[in-house]
Amino acid sequence: MTGALRVGIVGGGFMARTHAHAARAAGAQVVSILSSSPERSALAAHELGVAEAAGSLAQLIDASDVVHVTTPNRWHLEQSLAVVAAGKHVVCEKPLATTAADASRLVEAASGVVATVPFVYRFHPMAREARARVADGGIGRLLTVRGAYLQDWLLDPSDDNWRVSSAEGGASRAFGDIGSHLVDLVEFVTGDRIDRVAARTQTAHASRGGHAVETEDAVALVASTASGALVSLLVSQVAAGRKNALTIEVSGSAATVQFAQERPDELWIGGREASSVVSRDAAILSPDAARLSLVPSGHPMGYLDAFTAFARDTYAAVRGEAPDGLPRFADGARAAMLTEAVLASAAADTWITVPAALEGAHA
Repeated sequence: MTGALRVGIVGGGFMARTHAHAARAAGAQVVSILSSSPERSALAAHELGVAEAAGSLAQLIDASDVVHVTTPNRWHLEQSLAVVAAGKHVVCEKPLATTAADASRLVEAASGVVATVPFVYRFHPMAREARARVADGGIGRLLTVRGAYLQDWLLDPSDDNWRVSSAEGGASRAFGDIGSHLVDLVEFVTGDRIDRVAARTQTAHASRGGHAVETEDAVALVASTASGALVSLLVSQVAAGRKNALTIEVSGSAATVQFAQERPDELWIGGREASSVVSRDAAILSPDAARLSLVPSGHPMGYLDAFTAFARDTYAAVRGEAPDGLPRFADGARAAMLTEAVLASAAADTWITVPAALEGAHA
């Protein structure tokens, strides 16, 4: 495929704006957008500078080489299936689907196209550096993992959003929304799979905006991995003062590495005799981390840079390349399966074994 890729975006909210920015920065043309009504589509097209406000999903798909699905979660399955049925490539926001079974359907359906999920925290150079140091044995034998993803945007009972609704967002909110990023990053950095979980959930407010709340605000869990490492994770959207505090700390028999998303240009290295902070500098990073380090050391990189790197690697895959670490639909399905295991554990108050892969699904 030659020339600039044509991108269509389904959805008109914050994530649509983020995807549009990333697509353009990655060299694509955003040619069409579709929101929830003709009026909203026209407004989104005007605000984002998109020439076509599509009148239907079919029209948008026909105009595009790659379709980005950024709608509420309940639409992901139907819209992504329509894209891949037309033979077009697809980027679908997480959670990939509201059930693991539907996520598995999408993995199978998308086997003939490039189909990716924006687990964009993988694309911070220092997250890649953490992964490289674990993979090359720099921390020794993996022993423990500690992680958290903390926000406060739903702290008050007056705070509300479509994600709170199980009909719109699915059975899990906090874990499905941001815990999926956390478990993806844990497994990506460690190269190890979570195999058992024991979880508790918490709903801080029984109602929001006059309607009952059926989804969780916070999740605490302990887990084990296939290699025998122990994992402790905390996810919350009601942690006062925390805006986007995604942190993982991976400890081994020789050293510890810690990546904190709110300080993305740093990697903390813990040692028994001394600890240090490694700052992003392409000259001293592993090759995969260095390729994602696009500005000189000392010039901050952040969320939009990571999102652009994700889009760039997705489009490289469309053109036939094989970029390392690109999160595919199988990774989205994996997160959906872990989310269901967490909810099942909390409901039954017991350990749940996590299958190695979704039945019938292929990477």
